[in-house]
Amino acid sequence: MRTTKAARLLAAGAALTALALLSACSGGAQHQGHEENAALGSKAPARPQVKKQQVDGLPGMPPVLDPTDVYAADRPNRLSPVVKDFPSRVYVPNTNSDTVTVIDPESYRILETIKVGRQPQHVVPSWDLKTLWVNNDLGNSLTPIDPKTGKAGKPVDVHDPYNLYFTPDGKYAIVMASMDRQLVFRDAHTMKVVKTVPVGCYGVNHADFSLDGRYFIVSCEFSGELLKVDTARMEVVAHQKLPLHGAMPQDVKVSPDGKLFYIADMVADGMWIVNGDTFDKPEFLATGKGAHGLYVSRDSREMYVSNRGEGTISVFDFTENRLTKKWHLPGGGSPDMGGVSSDGKVLWLSGRYNSEVYAIDTRTGTELARIGVGSGPHGLAVYPQPGRYSLGHTGIFR
Repeated sequence: MRTTKAARLLAAGAALTALALLSACSGGAQHQGHEENAALGSKAPARPQVKKQQVDGLPGMPPVLDPTDVYAADRPNRLSPVVKDFPSRVYVPNTNSDTVTVIDPESYRILETIKVGRQPQHVVPSWDLKTLWVNNDLGNSLTPIDPKTGKAGKPVDVHDPYNLYFTPDGKYAIVMASMDRQLVFRDAHTMKVVKTVPVGCYGVNHADFSLDGRYFIVSCEFSGELLKVDTARMEVVAHQKLPLHGAMPQDVKVSPDGKLFYIADMVADGMWIVNGDTFDKPEFLATGKGAHGLYVSRDSREMYVSNRGEGTISVFDFTENRLTKKWHLPGGGSPDMGGVSSDGKVLWLSGRYNSEVYAIDTRTGTELARIGVGSGPHGLAVYPQPGRYSLGHTGIFR
């Protein structure tokens, strides 16, 4: 992995940044008692009804369940009726082998190897949860897999599908055409092009949406930039260059309260933290060499950061606004992309440069299994997962 003097300076200043971030945290709500009424034995007066905050979401988007937690629908084993009968599997795209390895997460056995198009990058659940799309980047196609039967269907022609997302209203798929320097909005079902949006940056790859679904933040890996995109208008409304020469932003995740976006950076060796609404200059928090993937726990309290360059996983506490743990893979490894099991007990990650997959206990950080797969495993999907609908990537659910 490349390192820079600027990156080392950023890491050295991480402690100061963390302190600055902590000072911005808001305190919890205070509660008042009714000691007087209790002493008199009388019935306490009814609490005044607090009007629940309403979120003015993107038209057509399912209502926000909890304005304080975008991940409220992702609780352990809270499966949608659409997926509740699907067998639990781990789907691993092997970029150099042009295959998808299918693993039984209970026995850790490989059940099948599916031949797909050239250089599959990610396995992406569709918005309606019914299909898994394999992104064959250099094959210029998407291979559909039926998660109920595990069978692959006829590939659909799509140019440069490095990654795939879906608008919160379920209308459009958004192809991250990395080499084409485009965001391509397509019909979510037919994959026909609706609008092509050229971007000034290079290497669009990952994204996440705001609480109300009205915008999303995109990382540009090869030019070290971030984009802010208006969902309804399908337009880039703002962009910024990250303050580090050679920055390579990767995965993007929004905080449970929807206020901050975290962007892993494999050159800066940590996360950039930016306010999505204001889109001002980001803060930085060092996590480990080659920070790459970001995954939120089922209780919305923690986020797991895969540090691909050093074989570790850092654990970030949203409430405490700091790193609390670091797990080391025995003998090292290259933890990359993945997801959390339906019950929240296991973090599954691909080992990009080791032709293997890791199963990690989310309570202790213990490695439960290390499974050999094809060459270049990348954006694996754990499926099914809790949630009402998918926003794409390896599983961003609301």
